[in-house]
Formats: sequence, structure tokens, C-alpha cells
Amino acid sequence: MTRVLLIGIKPEAVDFSDPDLPSGFTAEMIAAGIDVALSDMKARGWEGAFCSILPDNSAEATIAASLAEHWDCIVIGGGIRVPSKGLLLFERVLNAIHRGASKTPIAFNTSPNNTADAAARWLD
Repeated sequence: MTRVLLIGIKPEAVDFSDPDLPSGFTAEMIAAGIDVALSDMKARGWEGAFCSILPDNSAEATIAASLAEHWDCIVIGGGIRVPSKGLLLFERVLNAIHRGASKTPIAFNTSPNNTADAAARWLD
């Protein structure tokens, strides 16, 4: 079975005051988007999981624990990539993936609705 890991910031930990994020976003909207992404993966016959990280020094350990399992593709969510003040977190996420799953393809979505499509680009 194809296994896809989505890595994103825990919805309740997102800084909604960040001007780089769309205005009006809420934790509930992000959680609903994660559910959409995981449902889409399931509909494709894949096993999907969400690795919920905090935007702090614990992110790398959380990712390392998730990477103890095998994944066919890893998708990094926009909440990690988009905010310019989150560049250090984005680098930490990439380096944690590089250390823990260096041969696993990494994909980027543009919204929760195309998370599975992002992974599909890298799956055989």
C-alpha cells in the first residue's frame, strides 16, 4: 500500500496574525483541510497520516519519530513553507526529512485539496 505523510503545523499553533497567511484563516479551517487531504489519499487507496508539529525546537524530534515508519512520499504543507518568518522552521523540517528519509520524495501542495495530487507527482 502506498503511504504518504503530510507534515504541517498543528492547527491550534498557527500564528494567524502573520500577514503572509491568508486573512480569515482559522484553526478549524486548517483542520478541515487536513481531513480533506487525508480523505483524498484514502479514496486513492493510500494510507495517509498527518505529522502535526509545533513551530519550535520540538519539530525535528516529532518528524524523526514519524519517519521511523516507511513513507513513499512526504508532503510539506503550506503553513510551513509560506510564512517568511518561518524560514528557519522550513529548513529544520527539510533537514529532518533529509536525515530520516533521504531517499523519500518530497512534494509541496498549494492547498489541502491538491495534497494527494502533489504526492502523486512523485509516486510510481
